[in-house]
Amino acid sequence: MKAVTVGSAVVDIITIVADADIERMTMQNVASSFLLLEQGRKIDAESISEHVGGGAVNTAVAMARLAAEVATLVKLGRDQNADRVLARLADEGVSERLVLRSDEAGTGVAVMVSSHDRNATIFTHRGANTLIAAADVPADVFAGTDLVYIAGLSNSSADRFPDLVGAAHKAGAKVATNPGIRQLTSRTEAFLATCPGIDILILNKSEVSAVVPALSARQGERAAPALGTPTESCPELLRGGLSFGGFTMSLPAVMAGLSRLGPACVLITDGVRGAYLWRQGEILFCPALEIEVQGTAGAGDAFAATLSLLLTEGLAAEAALRAAAINAAAVAAEIDTQSGLLRRPDLERRLQEAGDSLPVQRFRPRNAAAKKQ
Repeated sequence: MKAVTVGSAVVDIITIVADADIERMTMQNVASSFLLLEQGRKIDAESISEHVGGGAVNTAVAMARLAAEVATLVKLGRDQNADRVLARLADEGVSERLVLRSDEAGTGVAVMVSSHDRNATIFTHRGANTLIAAADVPADVFAGTDLVYIAGLSNSSADRFPDLVGAAHKAGAKVATNPGIRQLTSRTEAFLATCPGIDILILNKSEVSAVVPALSARQGERAAPALGTPTESCPELLRGGLSFGGFTMSLPAVMAGLSRLGPACVLITDGVRGAYLWRQGEILFCPALEIEVQGTAGAGDAFAATLSLLLTEGLAAEAALRAAAINAAAVAAEIDTQSGLLRRPDLERRLQEAGDSLPVQRFRPRNAAAKKQ
């Protein structure tokens, strides 16, 4: 299997702070928590470490460890951080033949501050990641590739999203993408117009909520799949649906609406509450593995890369979902985005051992109409 990943490359600086040394405030009316940093105070950290990360690099390493032949298309500066990224790619057997260099900006850097439940706050300097230009995406860039995975793009690089999808589609590759919230909110219509060229679309709960108004407007009065009256045994998103900007749609309506635009597979992740896959008119729900979380960064990349690769290889959707959940959990059990990524024999072994701990539920919706609040 030959794959190319596209997106960002960064050096992650990860700081772990003991619970007692940093205050956390949790809001009661919204699902948000805040780490409170006292101005001017020097806080002792349990550890400060540097790692290579970024959506394109994380997914490339994930696929390489699953025995794919992988290259990554990222843009780096001409600095020591770029050298670190290139060394990491070499160590993992990821080809650098598509790596771009910039004289205008340095390699991207992210600073993560993690404490309490280890859901890190991330400060990001995107640097050269923002500078992928039209000339960097020639028409034949994906020739001979089986799978092109496009991670989140930012600033002017996000304008290349239609070019990337078009080039991958023209090359005959399967196209998987997790476009990220910036692509969806600032370029909603451009993204939706590109959907016919996408095979596997991957969004988290917040990201998919942002496209609900546009989907609702496109759907109009058209009948949309729904579950009728969900029972308490239904997973949370199937019971509550998705809301944004005064619009509410059921999860089946959102997933079917996105699939009608082009993607045969639509995945929506909901963190520790599991993941939902729309395929062939039904929804498959896979719970998350219960683990002691050390860091949440990179778990979504692991899930998306594993699912995309295994579906492209032809693995059954249920098995691909369970394997993706296992690889994501392995990443969340480590503080960085790549140490936990499993090699194929280990993933296959854990998949066999999982047994009933990852039961996949199937739901086949019926037709119903979407509504506006």
